Amino acid sequence: MEPRAAAARELLLGALEDLSQEHLRRFRHKLRDQRVDGRNIPWGRLEGADTLDLVELLVHFYGPERALDVAQKTLQRADVRDVAARLEERRLQSECRRKYREHVLRRHAKVKERDARSVKISKRFTKLLIAEAPEAERARRSDTHTFNRLFGRDEEGERRLTVALQGPAGIGKTMAARKILYDWAAGKLYHSHVDFAFFLSCRELLERPGTCSLADLILDQCPDREAPVQQMLAQSERLLFILDGVDEMLAPEPAEAAPCRNPHEAASGARVLGSLLSKELLPAARLLVTRRGAAPGRLQARLCSPQCAEVCGFSDKDRKKYFYKFFQDEWKAEHAYRSVKENEMLFSLCFVPAVCWIVCTVLRQQLQRGQDLWRASKTTTSVYLLFVASVLRSAPAADGAQLQRELRKLCRLARDGVLGGRAWFSEEDLERLQLCGAKVQTQFLSKKEMPGVLETEVTYQFIDQSFQEFLAALSYLLEDEGAPRAAAGGIEALLQGDPELHSHLKLTTRFLFGLLSTERMCEIERHFGCTASERVKQQVLRWVQDQGQGRPRAAPEGTEEILAPQGTEESEEEEGEELDSPLELLYCLYETQEDAFVHQALRGLPELVLERVHFGRMDLAVLSYCVRCCPAGQALRLVSCRLAAAQEKKKRSLMKRLQGSLGGSSTAPAAAPQHCTRRPPPSPTPRPLSAHHYRLTSVELSEQSLQELRAVETANPRLVITHPALDVHPKPPKVSISAL
Repeated sequence: MEPRAAAARELLLGALEDLSQEHLRRFRHKLRDQRVDGRNIPWGRLEGADTLDLVELLVHFYGPERALDVAQKTLQRADVRDVAARLEERRLQSECRRKYREHVLRRHAKVKERDARSVKISKRFTKLLIAEAPEAERARRSDTHTFNRLFGRDEEGERRLTVALQGPAGIGKTMAARKILYDWAAGKLYHSHVDFAFFLSCRELLERPGTCSLADLILDQCPDREAPVQQMLAQSERLLFILDGVDEMLAPEPAEAAPCRNPHEAASGARVLGSLLSKELLPAARLLVTRRGAAPGRLQARLCSPQCAEVCGFSDKDRKKYFYKFFQDEWKAEHAYRSVKENEMLFSLCFVPAVCWIVCTVLRQQLQRGQDLWRASKTTTSVYLLFVASVLRSAPAADGAQLQRELRKLCRLARDGVLGGRAWFSEEDLERLQLCGAKVQTQFLSKKEMPGVLETEVTYQFIDQSFQEFLAALSYLLEDEGAPRAAAGGIEALLQGDPELHSHLKLTTRFLFGLLSTERMCEIERHFGCTASERVKQQVLRWVQDQGQGRPRAAPEGTEEILAPQGTEESEEEEGEELDSPLELLYCLYETQEDAFVHQALRGLPELVLERVHFGRMDLAVLSYCVRCCPAGQALRLVSCRLAAAQEKKKRSLMKRLQGSLGGSSTAPAAAPQHCTRRPPPSPTPRPLSAHHYRLTSVELSEQSLQELRAVETANPRLVITHPALDVHPKPPKVSISAL
């Protein structure tokens, strides 16, 4: 009752404040005679009551709903019918808001897990770390206060209209956005600023056939088609649109159409989304968008002065909470959590909610089968492969070969979708690959039914976008050596092209690198019963080496006609294209965890320059691994880079962080399984920290940090650190790694 009473007080106060002193006096006199159920407010209480007193008396004597009825009738009897009409209009709007909030609470009370299980969002959502710019060093847990800060005022005192929640795949952006919507409907967020909040999936909208208007999209969100859309749009400053996955807007369009400015204009989904993002449509409305990373130029140009907030995943404390929420059994949760924490690398990967879900799911299967918990996993790729392997192992032995064939077909479906920018598939797509009714369909695809013109339209999508990207990468390793490759799906389609338009392929590329290690390829052969393609590994290696040589990429064998069809010529721009960030390349190499491959790949890159990178803990781990695998003479320069603030309770000094992150010795490569004929190539000999020359360019250092750097030099005689604030030092030996 309290929310309704508060809403009634707000409406009554707004109406009575519109009255003049004379009309207010007449209202009090008429109200003394207004009897309901044989009772009325005594004149002794009414005489001399001001506006606030009258509001409290009405709600106390009649209750929220009847108080509004009594006030409206009394206003009419007091001959202030215009105020009575406005009260009725505001009351209808308030009732509409109340019904819509209740609809959102019902509709979004549960979220579907990646295995199609429905769980309550209030019980499954675990707080994430969110870092707001410009205070990127300080990450806050995503409580109500943090979410409320997102739409606060900027440094100039202007209210923020566009907020971008960004972070890598699986980090929890969509879940955070859904929790924001749910908390708004529950009255915990933006209550005094937002009347209606709408959640729109960009991918679904872009794949929606035909045209639609923004007004149509709003009606689709409402519990009935009688919602007062015109009144909602008239107060656009009180609307919040949550646009999930705006990276999909990077898909190439036939032509850039003029933006929409009329919310009732029917247009393509791309035009409606683009107009919202650029503030051409409803410029006063609030936007909350989710995206995978800092927007490339084409998308950044559409966003209008966004406030960026980085979703950083789980803290150590919240990882444990997630395990307990997932298992809902204290003994199982504690047993699973301890087994994972013993594997330091795996535990560190669990800061990503998607990885945490996979780990918990596999552990639950192992507990159900009474198996010993866990095996070594060092990368995201190995965790995803472990999940796929667990699905294959769960099948009866007699069905194993059939399941392997189905999964290979599913990988091809995933690749076609990733390269074609498709997330939704029709029944015809599944029938073409003979996947309808297959076990892998229920394991990896979720089904959605939508009412069509003549019949219900059935579509399918992968349980998570990252799974589609992983299976797409896996498809390249499952090709038969002699099988013909389609022009649309060869390895060159993944690695080549405009980095901005192909930014959605980054995760697939990382997964591909991770699958190229000898250990992963052995696992693929064991689980899928086929030989993993060694040719792909050589193609990828040549592609990496070509990045630093400034020459056209050599076409993989047998693909000359694909890359240069008759009557066309390669442009010089395409010849010189490379990954949009050297750090992204280092992440790809890190996924392999094969020292010799990384060493050989980096030989073609005499120098890597990282500019304006704000290094987090995972970035330092990636950089550390690649530095230890570098060939002699490799140069790596950090320009205008920063180290993220340490999250530990006891912050380590700069000296210890440099030594810990970049000075460790390379770990020995894992031995190949005994049943596998492949053997990892010999690992390069690791070189210690003291053989390095670090060049810090445009890096801001405090006096304490400078003192620590001098202490580092004193403790390491052969170490040379160059910085304008430090003394000049002699040049390092030629075999040194120059830079940083």
